[in-house]
Amino acid sequence: MSISKMTWGVKESFRNYVEGAGGSISVADGASRAEDGAFVLTAIDGGDLNIAEDGSASGSMRFQGTITFEAHGGMLNSTLTEIGLEAGEDGLVVTAQHAQLKDNRCDIAKLNLVEGGPHDAMTFRAEITLDGMYQIADNYPPGTELDSLRLE
Repeated sequence: MSISKMTWGVKESFRNYVEGAGGSISVADGASRAEDGAFVLTAIDGGDLNIAEDGSASGSMRFQGTITFEAHGGMLNSTLTEIGLEAGEDGLVVTAQHAQLKDNRCDIAKLNLVEGGPHDAMTFRAEITLDGMYQIADNYPPGTELDSLRLE
């Protein structure tokens, strides 16, 4: 399957909290929002990500788009940019540019295949990592289930 886009809401309850607190969620640099509030990111050419039928993966790819969550007069401010998927020792993970460390990336969510395969759309269960906890407002302990991620 040639991956053209990723759809991921990060965490619906977090989106609801940000917007319910009078904050805002903005998308830029090619990201958009689906009707259900999830984020849609277009794949950037040049990645070598390969996902097997059993969900094992090798390689990596990046997606266009920036997602910013802001509330409480800027006290809550989380930006996910240069979002990607990378296969490594711990399996397939969602990565992003670390907000405070401009030259470093961090793993924000670990993925496990739920359905689909290399020739179909694929849906993954996502859970937050320790770095993800710090990147996404420090509200959810590692292992907390996030929204499912879909690749098409």
